[in-house]
Amino acid sequence: METLTLDFDETQTKLYLKISNAIRQAIVNGAVMPKEQLPSTRVLAEQLSVNRHTIMAAYNELIAQGWVKTKQRQGYSVADILPINSALADKTKHDNTANKHSWRVIKPSNHDFSRPANEYAFNFAGGNPDIELFPFNEFRSFINDALNRPSIKALNYGENNGYEPFIIEVSKYLRRVRAIVNKEIVVVNGTQEALYIIGQILLQSGDCVAVENLGYRPAWNALKNAGAELIGIKQTDQGIDVADLELLIKRHNIRLLYLTPLHQYPTTTTISAQHRVQIYRLAQQYNIPIIEDDYDHEFHYKSQPLPPMAANDPSGLVIYLSSFSKIMFPGIRLGVIAVDKSLASHIVSYRTLINHKANVLLQDAVARWMRDGGFERHLRKATRCYLKRRKCMIDVLNTFIDEGLTIKFTSPKGGMALWVDVGERAAEIAQLAKELGLFILAENAFHLHQYNDENKFIRLGFAGQSEEKIQQGLKLLKPLLNK
Repeated sequence: METLTLDFDETQTKLYLKISNAIRQAIVNGAVMPKEQLPSTRVLAEQLSVNRHTIMAAYNELIAQGWVKTKQRQGYSVADILPINSALADKTKHDNTANKHSWRVIKPSNHDFSRPANEYAFNFAGGNPDIELFPFNEFRSFINDALNRPSIKALNYGENNGYEPFIIEVSKYLRRVRAIVNKEIVVVNGTQEALYIIGQILLQSGDCVAVENLGYRPAWNALKNAGAELIGIKQTDQGIDVADLELLIKRHNIRLLYLTPLHQYPTTTTISAQHRVQIYRLAQQYNIPIIEDDYDHEFHYKSQPLPPMAANDPSGLVIYLSSFSKIMFPGIRLGVIAVDKSLASHIVSYRTLINHKANVLLQDAVARWMRDGGFERHLRKATRCYLKRRKCMIDVLNTFIDEGLTIKFTSPKGGMALWVDVGERAAEIAQLAKELGLFILAENAFHLHQYNDENKFIRLGFAGQSEEKIQQGLKLLKPLLNK
């Protein structure tokens, strides 16, 4: 430790005692912890503008009292066990509690601080990529390039929509792979930030937002934080019920529509091209913007995926969201909004309120990686791997069915998970699975309204772990399905 802030008792006349008392008080207050190194006599003498012998006298006083220890050539450190009796500790704890500020929390936390999915031996979370597949060594070279040859101007304030070379690469990728053109790109720290910003600029308290009855709770929370009332749309095996959506639009003043059309979250169904046209015409007729959350577009296996709704958007009402979390890893915190130019400036302006600048070095590195072709090479590799894991999970579950288990599922055309009908007791199965070290979510985790819960479905993610672990985890799950 090079420096230490001390609070002196000016009633003490002897300087070395004044210093020793201040150090002792810093230890009692927790500013310095047991076993932690203290400043050397030279450093502390310079900091306090006193003679080193005065500091040595102060330290010797604390050594005699049992607060400090010293070892040759290791300097001074706080004692392992402090000479503070339990009564004093209890008094300090009581005084701290009694004097604690009582916060007026307007928007209390609704976060679930339960054990995270990645701490389970078998993680069947539905949206997890396999981070071990990511080419960290390859990507490191592009990070190094960004540091060795940085754009000094871009590292300063400004360009709050994102780093221009990255925007160029993303625009090219969206144009070629997803057929999205004539959209402005705004870079954000992931889809959640995008949803928060959109909610803040398009919604006010009491506005109605139509969402899928089964869906992504964090997205709903971002919209509700803006004051929205969420209206659930009925779902079928073809996605949302378009007739029900039209009925809801006529009953409520719907201000926004949030959808996951390609691989509906969590059921994995794809909204057909015909239904997409019907939904879009309703949105045009009633002037309702659509948020299209295309969270895992790349991972489609049976055929070429349908183009996003944003690819055919003559009215410019689709707000398209895409993230690098599934492609790279969740900790990358990198996403984009593709939106009509008329709205882009408002998004950038609001984003600047909460974050002046996105991570330029990271965007620079990813842009270089995309230009080099490494981005699409990694995508091809991950897609091939996830396809094998999807087949592995389907084969194991089909074996269970052959052995008499009454489970049902439809093999999805894409995505990262299966939506499995276990008949009944879905919530109980998910809970018992966690006790065996398997992270699984039942349908009750995805319902907008719990009264719609049929307690029939569980979601099994296949992308985030090896085929061997899929087989081992499902073997542990099997007896729970058999009860």
